[in-house]
Amino acid sequence: MPTTFLASKLKKHPDKYFLSQHAYATYIIQQSNLFHCKPAANPSCTKLPIDIPIDSNLEDPSLYRKLTGALQYLTITRPDIAYAVNNLSQHMHDPQPSHIHLLKRLIRYIKGTTHFGLPITKSDLRLRTYSDADWASDPVTRKSTSGYCSFLGSTLVSWAVKKQTTVSRSSTESEYRALAAAAADTIWLKRLLTDFRINHNQHVELYCDNTSAIALTNNPVFQARTKHIKIGHRFLRENLANNYIRLLPIKTVDQIADLLTKPLSTPRFKLLRDKLTITPDSFVCGGLLEN
Repeated sequence: MPTTFLASKLKKHPDKYFLSQHAYATYIIQQSNLFHCKPAANPSCTKLPIDIPIDSNLEDPSLYRKLTGALQYLTITRPDIAYAVNNLSQHMHDPQPSHIHLLKRLIRYIKGTTHFGLPITKSDLRLRTYSDADWASDPVTRKSTSGYCSFLGSTLVSWAVKKQTTVSRSSTESEYRALAAAAADTIWLKRLLTDFRINHNQHVELYCDNTSAIALTNNPVFQARTKHIKIGHRFLRENLANNYIRLLPIKTVDQIADLLTKPLSTPRFKLLRDKLTITPDSFVCGGLLEN
């Protein structure tokens, strides 16, 4: 029998556990008065329409804030919507028609994926982390967006999407800041495993698709042109020197954390969603998965 706790349901399968929030996702759709809306295949859009229609169901700012807060809780089991929710959360004080349009699109996406969730499978206990950044992505403040996700074996255990606190002067700097945040989370996960008496003696593989950031991390000399990066980020190289982490390059096309930093085309979004292991419950509709 499935176990439900704080709107999260854990279902046991023969080969895995499945963590989801189907009932809570349905509740959000009902609160938005969009229960009969047409599902969308992508929670974000790469380009907004020129003429954005006014939606009378969502034009109330208080409803926008209520739904966005509820969606933040839904990201506990749905990291595939983490970027879209993070973007909406930055405009809760004054939502504009474009933000309401994006909120409606996100709810339409959830409408078609209410049975999606996070599988927990039996596998090895080796950590690996993917880190990415979208340089100067905010059109107003020109701050970058950091995103990273960590896997324990084949199970996704940690992820984050966050706007960086300062403006980065180059893509290398923004990627380096994202790497530092990812490394901090990775070291914390290693210590958490130790508390559970699981010794993770090998280094953690940390993947980045920016060769300049990797070179900067491996360079023992802190170049004058990069002194504007906070000295606190030096701990990234210290953990590298202590063999706690191992920094590896990865092709941009294979960078899973890309889904956490920017809106993507639908084919690429679905590809990375699968790699992020966000899938529908295989027991839904007699085991038929989403087309």
